Amino acid sequence: MGRFSVELVLSNNRDVVKAEDGELPASKVRQIRVHGLVDTGASRLVLPKRIADQLGLKVTGIVGVRYADRRRAVRAVVDNVHVSLLGRSSVFKATVEPRRKTALIGVIVLEDLDFIVDPLGERLLPRDPKMIIAEAE
Repeated sequence: MGRFSVELVLSNNRDVVKAEDGELPASKVRQIRVHGLVDTGASRLVLPKRIADQLGLKVTGIVGVRYADRRRAVRAVVDNVHVSLLGRSSVFKATVEPRRKTALIGVIVLEDLDFIVDPLGERLLPRDPKMIIAEAE
């Protein structure tokens, strides 16, 4: 399992789309640059509640959470989280964790952005530096 920190930009994707359509000045897009913990033992993107609130992300549901120490909880889920990481970006749902201090980047994000984890070098590497590769049958 690999765990290390990377810098990423989180944005409200609703704002991003409005800015792309000319309905919102780019300077008004709610976004934040944060350090996130890459954790290959985690599945999803997890955000501190304060970041979800700061970005104005809407709660769209709930999810059951199982922690490494086997505790369980129910947490809110937000959607339209635009993630920019090392020159790649996509939109994700995120679990909201009230007491968390940093973002947690799980394998769903890493797979979608097509990164390989180098745990010894504590870094992410694009599988192909030119583009994201999608597997197809």
